[in-house]
Amino acid sequence: MSRPLPAPTDVRFEAADPVFKSYILGNAQMECLAEGFRWIEGPVWMGDWNCLLFEDIPRNRTMMWREAEGVSVWREPSDYSNGLARDRQGRLIACSHRGRCITRTEHDGSVTLLADRFEGKRLNAPNDVVVKGDGTIWFTDPLYGILSDYEGGRQEIEQPPALYRFDPRDGSLQSMSRDFDGPNGLAFSPDERRLYVSETGDQRQENPVQVLRVFDVSPDGALSNLRDFYKVEPGYTDGLAVDTDGNIWSSAEDGVHCISPEGKLLGRIFTPALVSNLCFGGSPYRNRLFLGVSHSLYAVYLNRRGARWPG
Repeated sequence: MSRPLPAPTDVRFEAADPVFKSYILGNAQMECLAEGFRWIEGPVWMGDWNCLLFEDIPRNRTMMWREAEGVSVWREPSDYSNGLARDRQGRLIACSHRGRCITRTEHDGSVTLLADRFEGKRLNAPNDVVVKGDGTIWFTDPLYGILSDYEGGRQEIEQPPALYRFDPRDGSLQSMSRDFDGPNGLAFSPDERRLYVSETGDQRQENPVQVLRVFDVSPDGALSNLRDFYKVEPGYTDGLAVDTDGNIWSSAEDGVHCISPEGKLLGRIFTPALVSNLCFGGSPYRNRLFLGVSHSLYAVYLNRRGARWPG
């Protein structure tokens, strides 16, 4: 049986607001669970399997981590998948760079293509995905995955970057916003009245626009009042996780920033490399924060519970 690697010594917690101290458990250290990946993305907790799935994109593999067994390959090839989520029936939704699509893995293991074109043109490289309570699937479609051969292969650009909503009930795909240069991570607030979207910008530019933004969401799913919410410094926001109080846990170049629903920095977790993505998981309380720290998988127990279900 594999064992967790020693807790990293170059991790520290910093409170910008006194409330953040109550989120940290003094006897729960950050653990490095596994190392040696090329680039970790898309972590999702599979509660009924009691495991974490995540992507090692450049190696074209979906990985599985379990407490007792450690890390194993769950799917290879993965079609250079990035973001992962679960739908209301517990099926796995994946964003594929190579296939320029979103897919669903059924309970029998078969894979269903959900969407790969909008208005007759191919999507770019779907990046991150979340499933709303009504079953609709929301995903970002920047250019990153088709700009080089490292994470899926260079391909022709046919669409501007966009945020999409897919409805599995009728197979419809709707462009919800094209007001982004590089839409990336996304997450709903616990009441689903807000949608947070990472703007990581057009990174071909010298000074890309990079800021965490937020929409208001109406009961029918319409978006309005797009505005800047928080600016990560240093670096930029990529992946997002939300706890039950609506705090946003954002990836950053220096680790993780915890941000209140009012856009106030509550605290930081400093890590030895930039964090690409993160999610809450752990059974039964979903109180463990899993981090893709560049080439390594980290985790820490917190006095917080993740807001999104199923998982």
